[in-house]
Amino acid sequence: MSTRESTMTSQTSQTSQTSQPSQPSQPSQPSRSRTRRPYAGRALHRTLAGAATAALTLGVLAGCGEDSDRAEDPATASGTSSATAEPSASAPTTSSEPSQSAEPDPGETSTVPVYYVGDSPMGPRLYREFRRVSGDPGLGAADMVAAGVPADPDYRAAFPVDGSFSSVRLDEEAGLILVQVPDDRWADRPADMSGKQARLAVQALVYTVQGALQSRAPVQVVGAPSGPAVPLFGVDTDGGVANADQLDVLSLVSVTSPESDAEVSGTFTASGVASSFEATVPWEVRDTSGEVVVDGFATAEGWMDRLYPWESEVDVSGLAPGEYTFVAMTDDPSGGAEGPGAFEDSKVISVG
Repeated sequence: MSTRESTMTSQTSQTSQTSQPSQPSQPSQPSRSRTRRPYAGRALHRTLAGAATAALTLGVLAGCGEDSDRAEDPATASGTSSATAEPSASAPTTSSEPSQSAEPDPGETSTVPVYYVGDSPMGPRLYREFRRVSGDPGLGAADMVAAGVPADPDYRAAFPVDGSFSSVRLDEEAGLILVQVPDDRWADRPADMSGKQARLAVQALVYTVQGALQSRAPVQVVGAPSGPAVPLFGVDTDGGVANADQLDVLSLVSVTSPESDAEVSGTFTASGVASSFEATVPWEVRDTSGEVVVDGFATAEGWMDRLYPWESEVDVSGLAPGEYTFVAMTDDPSGGAEGPGAFEDSKVISVG
């Protein structure tokens, strides 16, 4: 991965490109290996994730617009969709700002971005999943951070102790997102949690509720609706905690589609966000032995200063039915000789 230079600006938006897939009869050898969890473990994880989904009723956000007073979710700069649309590389936008007085319809569902922790060449980073929630999207998204089971088994919850929040609301007058906790279980940092882990957990909450409410207002945790600020894992939230720079806390590549355990056939569209050398996002399809059977690349809309959307067509029509892994990467021309190495995000897929 090339060292990021602060004096460079992002490139002009480019059209996504796709290379021709390699023939499965003559696969190239994987240049980067990634050990997945045993298949039995993934099956158990899918069972737990399904149970959590039923318990929490998963849900919708309309993604983020380009207006200065709206959140710009790391995955997107623009895009629109209806409440029933499935999440894509770009989070959809809403037509109005959230209101402090509006009561959410408990029967309405939303798709919200939820940030979990995953490993990277530079240590733990935040990875995003889109999840479905009912009722208040801000509260539903926050609860997924606190107690949700990630759909991808490579991710884990940032909060060391499960729980739920009392409320999440945007106070436009104060310019803050107020997140109310019901008790002090998260006030202090546990003995086995480092300061860096605590700050990353706070950022998981910040990025998640900002995306759900479509506002980049700082996040303040309170113990009562109009009460004073309280700490979160020992992190002071008085005055609000702003979202950290994307390149400091987020994975430098993330796959939005296909989702984990997706069923695909023929040609499907892969998408996500990345900040990769010269906006090049290589991708591979690997079989269960780790051998690369299809590969290609996408060109993101920019790089260097933040994460930009990428998209690519993936042809799996020549593959035998079965389980494979789709892997998107940041480009690393040095092969790991310079910098920490390539970032990866992968999704297990089923080819029919």
